[in-house]
Amino acid sequence: MKEHIPLRTILLSLIVGLAATVTVSCAKKENPEPVVAVQTAVAGRGKIQQVITTEAVLFPKDQAALTPKITAPVKAFYVNRGSRVHQGELLAVLENRDLAAAALDNKGGLEQAQGAYGIATSSSLPEEWQKAESDLKAAKQEYETQQKIYDSRQTLFQQGALPRKEFDQAAVTVIQAKGNYELAQKHLTALEAAGKKDQLKSAKGQLTSAEGKYQGAAAQLSYSEIRSPINGLVTERPLYPGETAAAGTPLLIVMDTSSVIARAHIPQNDAAALKPGDAATITGPDGTPVNGKVTLVSPAVDPNSTTVEVWVEAPNPADSLRPGTTAKVQITARTVDDALIVPTSALLKTPEGATVVMVVGSDNKAHQVNVEPGIRDGDRVQITKGLNGSETVITSGGYGLPDNTKVKIAAASSQPAGDNKGN
Repeated sequence: MKEHIPLRTILLSLIVGLAATVTVSCAKKENPEPVVAVQTAVAGRGKIQQVITTEAVLFPKDQAALTPKITAPVKAFYVNRGSRVHQGELLAVLENRDLAAAALDNKGGLEQAQGAYGIATSSSLPEEWQKAESDLKAAKQEYETQQKIYDSRQTLFQQGALPRKEFDQAAVTVIQAKGNYELAQKHLTALEAAGKKDQLKSAKGQLTSAEGKYQGAAAQLSYSEIRSPINGLVTERPLYPGETAAAGTPLLIVMDTSSVIARAHIPQNDAAALKPGDAATITGPDGTPVNGKVTLVSPAVDPNSTTVEVWVEAPNPADSLRPGTTAKVQITARTVDDALIVPTSALLKTPEGATVVMVVGSDNKAHQVNVEPGIRDGDRVQITKGLNGSETVITSGGYGLPDNTKVKIAAASSQPAGDNKGN
């Protein structure tokens, strides 16, 4: 008689056996090595530039706000807004009939003073000087006469024909005549030194005063004539003829737009690489770039924005760049013609702060390499240390990838990273 085995026992035995078979089979197989799909590019050499791009406000090369110094109605305008003017050109005239009359009056006073000065310098001596000259002439004649009498009496005295008393009297008389002559001479000299000097000084002072008054009146008259100090275009003319122009209020604004200056505020780190003469472009609202150059890098930092103001000047012959508008500025700070270049996406940062790239070796594994980046130009970056060139670097999929991980290149760049169209 056969023994019947329960169905439940049979099924349990089959399950245990199958599990043991699967376990043994899996234990016999080795764990496969993981493969990570990545995208790569080939490091290459080429030209790279450090280009700083920013927004800037456009200003004219030169600008003049013509502000009258006097308050008067506008007599006439000779230009309109948009007129092109030249330096020294008469743009407007204010009402100036009173000023013209004052200038004419002072011109007459000047001519009178000039005539008086001419008379003073060429006229005969004053009456007092004439009397002094006459006294000197008389004293000289008296001295010469008494000298002859003295000489004659001296001869007679030596011959014994003249008493001693008369000879001594003649000596006293000649001494007195000589003294009077010398005194008259000194008096005339003093008059000439003081009187003539004072007379000329007075005449000169009157002439100088007249000249000053005339120049002041002429200056006031000139203030009524508004002339352009620069070449340029008239951009503002707020008044009409007949309206009163107030002193200190701009009557006209002239801008020299033959060149424009783009004033940009750039971060300190970028500005440190700039210098006057660096090549730049200014792109206005029409999208056309105009070549220019850096003319100023401010030596000071703006305390409010902690940025550095940089000026870029460019020619504007077609007036396509309008002062007051915002423009795009690109400045070429540095250029390296034979740089080792990789895509910017290849750069990674380690937890320690080091910069690395993952290089795919001949063993199809990713190897971490420390590098030093240099110039960045959009999606390209210069490598100054760490690579030799022609390495295949991972551009996507390398973040967090362990060193020596096996990789599979899913897509590679069609050209080396150093190639750049147009360079």
